[in-house]
Amino acid sequence: MLLYLLVSISILLTRTSQAASCLSFLESDNNCLHLGENSTIFGYGSSLEIDNQYDFIIIGSGSAGSVIASRLSEIPEWNILLIEYGEKPTVLNEIPITAPIYQVAGDYNWNYLMEKQDNFCLAMEDQLCAWPRGKALGGSTVLNYMIYTRGHADEYNKWGVENPGWSYKDVLPYFLKSENCRLETECSDPYHASGGLLSVEHPYHSELTDRFIAAGKELGFEEVDYNSHQIMGFSKIQATHKFGRRQSSATAFLSSALKRENLKIVEKTKVTKVLIDPTTKTAYGVEMMRNGQTFSVNASKEVILSAGVLNSPQLLMLSGIGPRAHLSELGIRPIIEDLPVGQKLYDHIAFAGMLFIINKQIEPRSLFYHPSSLLDWLFRGKGFWTSLGGIEALAYLSTKNETVPDIELLLNGIGSLQFDRGIFSRPELRITHKLYNEYFKPIENQDVFSIMPMLLHPRSVGSLKLRSKNPDDPPLCYGNYLTDVNKEDLGVLIKSIRIMEKLVDSESFKELEARVYDKGLPGCEHFVFDSDSYWECAIRHLGVTLHHQISTCKMGNGTDAVVDNELKVKGVKNLRVADTSVIPMTLSAHTSAPTMMIGEKAADILKNQYGII
Repeated sequence: MLLYLLVSISILLTRTSQAASCLSFLESDNNCLHLGENSTIFGYGSSLEIDNQYDFIIIGSGSAGSVIASRLSEIPEWNILLIEYGEKPTVLNEIPITAPIYQVAGDYNWNYLMEKQDNFCLAMEDQLCAWPRGKALGGSTVLNYMIYTRGHADEYNKWGVENPGWSYKDVLPYFLKSENCRLETECSDPYHASGGLLSVEHPYHSELTDRFIAAGKELGFEEVDYNSHQIMGFSKIQATHKFGRRQSSATAFLSSALKRENLKIVEKTKVTKVLIDPTTKTAYGVEMMRNGQTFSVNASKEVILSAGVLNSPQLLMLSGIGPRAHLSELGIRPIIEDLPVGQKLYDHIAFAGMLFIINKQIEPRSLFYHPSSLLDWLFRGKGFWTSLGGIEALAYLSTKNETVPDIELLLNGIGSLQFDRGIFSRPELRITHKLYNEYFKPIENQDVFSIMPMLLHPRSVGSLKLRSKNPDDPPLCYGNYLTDVNKEDLGVLIKSIRIMEKLVDSESFKELEARVYDKGLPGCEHFVFDSDSYWECAIRHLGVTLHHQISTCKMGNGTDAVVDNELKVKGVKNLRVADTSVIPMTLSAHTSAPTMMIGEKAADILKNQYGII
């Protein structure tokens, strides 16, 4: 039923997109700019003709790449080539409530897997966690849950100590430059701005959000705008929406640049190597493959890697930049520069098993199937379908009573995997059929919500390596979750569970007769339910990544750094990395917004270097 409905909706939207207020690329004047099959700028028809040389070649159209391509193409004298391996998603991708679908349906996910780790991902198929990354025009912004968060000012100030130009006062203007605030109340705040290319809105929220915020107040926390000076507290979610539709980095930043003749965008094209002169250590182009053919294109100024936290380090190493011993072991020649590429990786992990049963009926989840919900979304950009896959609100808290949060609580008003009966959400997380049937299936017909704690500053450190020197082989991804010696990461997650229990025990939730779902998780039945030992077991089974990996091409001036504070790859000329991989430290933020900020700042760094500003 669900799959049939979504396919029908996709057909409907495709046929009515122009009539229904321009669904694909909503401009401020409500004129449409579609990326149709007859487009000559995205790799179709005559656009397959690529020049031999461009001023700048950008690899990857994700959160940073689309921004950089848009901003550099503002300079008419510069010719820009943006290369994307994936293609644009369908119209269905614009519906926020369908967020889980695109990680499992279609060819928009690299489908990377974390290498098997002892005592983690125990509920997953083959004990392998999914590490989804976007393979599409817009990168991972076509797969993510559209949550717009920036992080704490103190974190950026710490970032800026080693990297001048990256403190909070330096980066805030770039967040504001991108933003077109469409929030109901916060837009007059000095921490928001109007007129940017990236629309930020409040998505759908149910009465659970109001109760969640009220419960926080009962425990002594404030209601805040987490993208302002005060991050600590409870908030409604802010989303990268426009008129209730997903705004990927491509829809936000590239749609306004399509008319520029100096910007060339090619899809379905895979970069296999950065071309670097081994004598001068100067990048001069890229080698790429399309339709089984390999060819190269030169860059007269620079090559910019924005391929993402997993693919940018992979490309560097395939091009001879990385740990000498590792590259030598794989027979990669020549080795251009010995750098610690991939040797550090941080990630936000969360616990997907904190469920709550409601014994007093609230707004029915059957709203998803009601025709009024489709019409409300289609013509008003409002209603249930604007929900971020169910995520409605969040809280930033410190389990140690410090001024910087160490945990984020995410309220999911539709519950968990049971909402779609596991059709998309189960394979999205690779949960086994056995565990789903024993644990989630019994509550498919009950009112359920969940709160997911996300660990913001893990002590555990992962890494990334090449599997081989074949660019078609996925990298080896090591999460190393909960491996810190003193078990601090686990301790923070368990403390957050105790906070969630207090929240749901508050007067605000008692009216709903809410209670913790107390069925023992399969594999953890031998522990006393609600003991610390039980929750440790449950976290090791249902711990998941929210795909916020960072630092594989770390910025800094130490021996663990790959790029400097101007994003230049150390020891190599005319080559920069500008994406999530350069973030040097964990942030209290989902990584999409900070990475767009990196794209904005990278464009100005380049304009400044070449005398434009």
